[in-house]
Amino acid sequence: MTSQSKLSYLHLEAFDSETGGLNVIVDTPKGSRNKFKYDEQHGLFKLSGVLPAGASFPYDFGYLPSTRGEDGDPLDVLLLMDDPAFVGCLVPARLLGVIEAEQTERTGETMRNDRLIAVAEASITHRNLKSLGKLDENLLQQIEHFFISYNAIKGKQFKPLGRFGPIRARHLIEEGMKLFRSSSK
Repeated sequence: MTSQSKLSYLHLEAFDSETGGLNVIVDTPKGSRNKFKYDEQHGLFKLSGVLPAGASFPYDFGYLPSTRGEDGDPLDVLLLMDDPAFVGCLVPARLLGVIEAEQTERTGETMRNDRLIAVAEASITHRNLKSLGKLDENLLQQIEHFFISYNAIKGKQFKPLGRFGPIRARHLIEEGMKLFRSSSK
């Protein structure tokens, strides 16, 4: 593996320079019990956890490159698509909004850990979605419940604070880009 291929995920921008859409990197496909995470040191994806039997990711889950959240990780994205992608897949996407949330670690430390929601540009099923407000309320409740349960399994608490549309979500991404740039210096 060349040093260039090891760094390719690290130098990708959150927004595509030509289309303005999101560059989402899938780290955990829909239906997977395995949670993966990009390991910057080794330049590959690594298993970071396994959900218990009967639990799986409801949609593809990934991150926005060149961003950082309060937790020090790239910003998280739940990606609506017709079928699952694969680990490491770059998916051009459209931002729908954000579920803003607080996460309390096992140590008792509480921080923001928002979940961006996007739709794959190539999606047929979800192609008409433009904002989080257009998603079915029941589906949004199920997504929030997944994140609450997922964190509880790991001994953490996930507390949704509110749901907001693409304008507020884009602002959070821009803040995450600034944090990434300042932490990379």
